[in-house]
Amino acid sequence: MAYVDYYKILGVDKKASSDEIKKAYRKLARKHHPDLNPNDKEAHKQFQQINEANEVLSDPDKRKKYDEYGENWKNADQFEQARQSQGGRGYQGSAQDYGQQFNESDFSDFFESMFGGGGGSFRSGRAARYRGQDFNAELHISLLDAYQTHKQTLSVNGKNIRITVPAGIANGQVIKLKEQGGEGVNGGPKGDLYIRFVIADDPQFKRLDADLYVNKEIDLFTAVLGGDLTIETMDGKVKLPVKPETQNGTKVRLKGKGFPVYKKEDSFGDMFVTFTVKIPTGLNEQQKQLFRDLAKTVR
Repeated sequence: MAYVDYYKILGVDKKASSDEIKKAYRKLARKHHPDLNPNDKEAHKQFQQINEANEVLSDPDKRKKYDEYGENWKNADQFEQARQSQGGRGYQGSAQDYGQQFNESDFSDFFESMFGGGGGSFRSGRAARYRGQDFNAELHISLLDAYQTHKQTLSVNGKNIRITVPAGIANGQVIKLKEQGGEGVNGGPKGDLYIRFVIADDPQFKRLDADLYVNKEIDLFTAVLGGDLTIETMDGKVKLPVKPETQNGTKVRLKGKGFPVYKKEDSFGDMFVTFTVKIPTGLNEQQKQLFRDLAKTVR
């Protein structure tokens, strides 16, 4: 597995605080969000890497393992168990110290045998117990699915797994299901299942974090004189007043009509509506003259 520098991806120092990591993640997530870069494959790839880096560095336990074991951080628990039982001597050095007992080839072989190579085990009076392989899967859902807590069934390695998808799940977000991975070796614990969510673009709503953005076309007369519009939201229709003399491109906010905040009950973002004024076409000569007469009175 190639080493991925999560600190470099987020552009922070290895000593960065949790607040600095959160700030860097939010800034990059907004810049590379798929909704703002719909046809940019590189931006989509970077957005996934940013989410992955944040998933690890924002979690103190995962970050600690990553700092010590690098690309092998997911297998830190097995590595600790194996090195402590090595030769029955209860070795207590660091991962780097342990690696110094082998040359580079031996070290690679060691990891391969531990984490999926099917090699031997350390001899300490009985066969070593190793944790099972972690599985990775993708679950494709719609924006409406992500809006509400619901259940989904997915098949992983021939096994159907039913999960509850929390409202507010983000595109590219990864959740872990403990002990839903491969079987352990010699009675060892099962591996985990990591599910990455892929949320399809919605034809009407654009999502950025917990906020929603939508364009609404209004006719010239409503823009000039004002009136009421009916707006579709994710949970139904609402009436939105339009002020007289509304300009093209005007943006209004519907507070609390955005997306649910992940794992924060009764907490929602806002919805932003941008008005596009539709200019009438196909006017006959009489109608055009009315506009000419009107233009003389307002200029």
